[in-house]
Amino acid sequence: MQRQAVTADVLQEEILRAIAARGGVRVYARSSVIINEGERADTFFIILSGRVKVYGSDDSGNEIIYSVHGAGEYVGEMSLESGIRTASVMTMEETACSVVSGTEFKNFIVEQPAFALHLIHKLIRRAREATEGIKNLALLDVYGRVCTVLVGLAEESNGVLRVTERLTQQDIADRVGASREMVSRIFKELISGGYVAQDAGRWTILKKLPARW
Repeated sequence: MQRQAVTADVLQEEILRAIAARGGVRVYARSSVIINEGERADTFFIILSGRVKVYGSDDSGNEIIYSVHGAGEYVGEMSLESGIRTASVMTMEETACSVVSGTEFKNFIVEQPAFALHLIHKLIRRAREATEGIKNLALLDVYGRVCTVLVGLAEESNGVLRVTERLTQQDIADRVGASREMVSRIFKELISGGYVAQDAGRWTILKKLPARW
């Protein structure tokens, strides 16, 4: 059997098609919860189009976003051990996924060692991101966490740092574990100071953000 190589972040098209063929394609409307925290992990989702967020919430409805994933990525790796889901996943727009059973997922890994290596690298990366997130929550104030999110998502183009993803202040508040009101106050001062600007829902970092708020 021919072995396919995979990239570090997003599955190559050949691998994507091969693993997606193991499951059934489902299209989910925006704001559909496709994985619930606490349920048994028995399915693996390959994102064919759209975007999803991985998040946690409490009984009061407070929410924190752990990560966002788009086409060519996947969620539901816990199906490897058939354990309990540790986070929920919701679509951020209409999203198509190939839903693969835990058994088919394991069989595919056995048949495609290159994908197994990709999965290991991805899990290591996500573990590092989780560690960094915990450290930021413990050691940084809200302002520091907001700056970390902005700088981390920004991409440089023609000397300009711009966040290509559309983010509301509520989206950012959910990512840093703070209230929208607090985040709004921070952005009000960053905008008035000429540090950031927003256009069509996208943020641009105009100059180096101050070390402290």
